[in-house]
Amino acid sequence: MGKEEKNTYTIKSDENLGEVKIADEVVAIIAGLAAMEVDGVASMAGNATRELISRLGMKSLSKGVKVDVLEGIVTVSLAINMKYGCSIKEVTGKAQEKVKAAIENMTGLEVADVNIRVAGVDVPEEA
Repeated sequence: MGKEEKNTYTIKSDENLGEVKIADEVVAIIAGLAAMEVDGVASMAGNATRELISRLGMKSLSKGVKVDVLEGIVTVSLAINMKYGCSIKEVTGKAQEKVKAAIENMTGLEVADVNIRVAGVDVPEEA
């Protein structure tokens, strides 16, 4: 038998074609990528900046993300670092919408909650 992923979820099952499973880490990566696309998000907490992700790969993107899937319903918790001077309320609201839409569009899973914790603020080194 093949090695089974730690946490996988069946997103499609068809008697004629088989089934499609997705690992929770994939959902976490989708969430992290979507959050990083929002202007005002400096990095994922755990220091996964855009440059670092391009060097280390996508797995580093899931570090600040926790995903729980129960009966096809997803709850996402992620920690981000904000850019200084941006509205926390505005940026986190956009990030919640973007993460929810990305997961639902790409996986077909329903997203119940997107909880965001602002872990830090990146202050420019200008003096």
